[in-house]
Amino acid sequence: MSDTSNRSPGNDIMRLLSDFRLPAMPDVESLASAQRRNFEALSAANKVALEGAQAVAKRHMEILQQSMAELTEAVRAASESGSPQEKAAKQAELVKATYGRAVSNMQELSDLIQKSNSEAVNLLNRRFAEAMDEVKTLLAKTGETPPKS
Repeated sequence: MSDTSNRSPGNDIMRLLSDFRLPAMPDVESLASAQRRNFEALSAANKVALEGAQAVAKRHMEILQQSMAELTEAVRAASESGSPQEKAAKQAELVKATYGRAVSNMQELSDLIQKSNSEAVNLLNRRFAEAMDEVKTLLAKTGETPPKS
């Protein structure tokens, strides 16, 4: 006859429960703080992008005003007296100068956009790297191993 006095269902359940390990609870304060920093980084990136867009719009308006002034001057110059050859030479010079300024202006606007986008993405990348370090630290505190990158 076997001894079943220690093998009651209650003892079995208690042994199972003692072997069962719940995952460690994350530090809620750390999670909230990390989330706040995420929102701050996103807000800063949006601010940089908005400021960049405003700078591009402002510069574009300045270019339009300059172009209108140049067009007015070109019309005035074309109406002046002179031989057809002189007028043609002035118009060719005007077209060449206008084309050069247009290319330069497009490059300037492109550079402004690229700089603004780069600054915004750098802010987000920096925060992402910080967040990954925070996750590793949090996992280390709970005793879990972080996934391999």
